[in-house]
Formats: sequence, structure tokens, C-alpha cells
Amino acid sequence: MRTSLRLPIALGVTMIVLIVALIVGCVLFFVKQPEKSGVYWALLAVGTTFLVLVLVGVVLYLLISIKEIRLNRRQSNFIDSVTHELKSPIASLKLYLQTLSRRNVDEQRQADFYRFMLDDVERLDSLINHLLDAARLDQQPVEAESDVELAEVLRSCASTACLRYHLSPEIVQLSVEPALVRARPMDLEMIFRNLIDNAIKYADHEPRVEIESHAKGENAVVTRIIDNGRGIPQQLRRKIFGRFVRLGNELERSRTGTGLGLFIVRNLVKRLGGQITVRDRAGQPGTVFEVQLPSHRLSTDLPPCDG
Repeated sequence: MRTSLRLPIALGVTMIVLIVALIVGCVLFFVKQPEKSGVYWALLAVGTTFLVLVLVGVVLYLLISIKEIRLNRRQSNFIDSVTHELKSPIASLKLYLQTLSRRNVDEQRQADFYRFMLDDVERLDSLINHLLDAARLDQQPVEAESDVELAEVLRSCASTACLRYHLSPEIVQLSVEPALVRARPMDLEMIFRNLIDNAIKYADHEPRVEIESHAKGENAVVTRIIDNGRGIPQQLRRKIFGRFVRLGNELERSRTGTGLGLFIVRNLVKRLGGQITVRDRAGQPGTVFEVQLPSHRLSTDLPPCDG
């Protein structure tokens, strides 16, 4: 969504008018009113007010300009990221298809090529889904909300992530209690799919992800996604939820991404009436993303799900 330029333009025009009025007032003040009469003090008050308004306008204009510059940088980062995300799999697909069409390749290598091409297609599909998910945030949802069993969503997202990254299911450890969340199933899937995907993608050489979910009182459920990565510095934990934000230089990355995942997560959690926080892993390297959502317990008392 493009940021409107009406506000900075209006501020600029207003400041110009105030400055002109202030200059005229100063002329009248010094030329026409040499004595300190009632008009003298009235003009002094008006001039001081105009000066304060000009200063406030300059500060607001500066803040808006800084915000626009930062947004432009993030958009530039985003364009670099998307360009890389598009070019890499397309170049890979082109290479494999050219090899298959021009050379005689044995069955084993053909199977490998097809698997690699499928991975590239899934990477493109994931990129497009991210862009579509971000675009849908500004639209009114069409799908109606329903009671969704959170444990099933978490198990499904964990299984999908393991398949995507060709990891053993044991990499993701689940300890979840049954709970119902009033939401659109797609929204919950997007929230936890992105968080689990990040936990694996930014983990150590041997990723280990823990997913914990338990009731908090009678009307809330807390879900924690715990990874064994390097962690996120305290001063950057609010910044990572911005649109197009990715830490570091976009041209020097070893991991894929668009900078939209956590932006989508934060907005969906807020839409569901919940909150998300980030903190360090206690006593170990890693990050904990904690999502609290309104919920109610299932009518039957089921044992926790461990996997």
C-alpha cells in the first residue's frame, strides 16, 4: 500500500504560509508599533504562536521524511529479496530442463533433477503465497470464523515444515494441550507456518524446534515456538515485525525470505485479538516466539499431545 503524500505536502504549504505571516507580522510589529501598547502584546502573542506552529510543523515534517526514507529502504530491500527469490529457482529450473533436453541422463539423475525442480517450484509457490497473504491483510476476510482445534493446526504445520526442508519429524518436538480458537483456519495456519518455518530456517546447523501450547486461565491459550538459533538482539525485536524488514544486507544472504512473514504473523495475531512477544531462550542459545490467543477448552478432557 502506497503512503499518501497529502500530509507532508499540506505540512509544507502550511509552514510556508505561517512563515510569510510571521514575516509580515514582524514588519508590522517593529515598524507600526514602536510602543508597548495592547496591539504590541497581541502581535507578540500571535508571532510567538506562529513560530511555535512552524517549529512543530518542521519537526513533524522531519519525522515523516525519516519514516518515508526508512520505508523506501525496506521496499528496496524487498525488491532485492524478491528478485533473488525469483531468479534463483528460475535459473535452476532452466538449467535442469536444458540438461534433460540436450543430454542423455540416466534414470537416477533424472529422478534427482525432478526432485530439485519440484523444490524450486515449491520455493516459487511459497514466495507467491507470501505476497498474496500480505496483500490479503488489507482486505476484509471472506471466510467466516469457526472453532478451530489449535493442536491439529500445530501438528499439521510442523509436519509440512519437516517435509519442505526434508527433515526428520523428530526435529520438531510438540507438547500441546487441546484448545479451541475462534478463527479462520487459514489465519492460524499462516501464523504458525511462518513461525515454524523461521524457527527451522534460522536454527543452528542441526535445527531443534520445540512447540509448546497450554491454556492460560479459562479464556486464553499460549503457544511457544522455540528454536536453537543465534537469537535476536533486544533492540531489534520490535523492528522484525515491520513490513519488508529483514536484518542484514539483502545481497549477502544465505537464507531465503521476503521480510513479510513476521509482518503477516503480527497482523493476524492482532486481528484475532491476541498478542505476540519475543524473548531469549532460558539458559540456551535461541529465540522464543510466544503467541497468546483467546480460546476456550474442549468439552472433553483429552491428554496432552506429545510428538
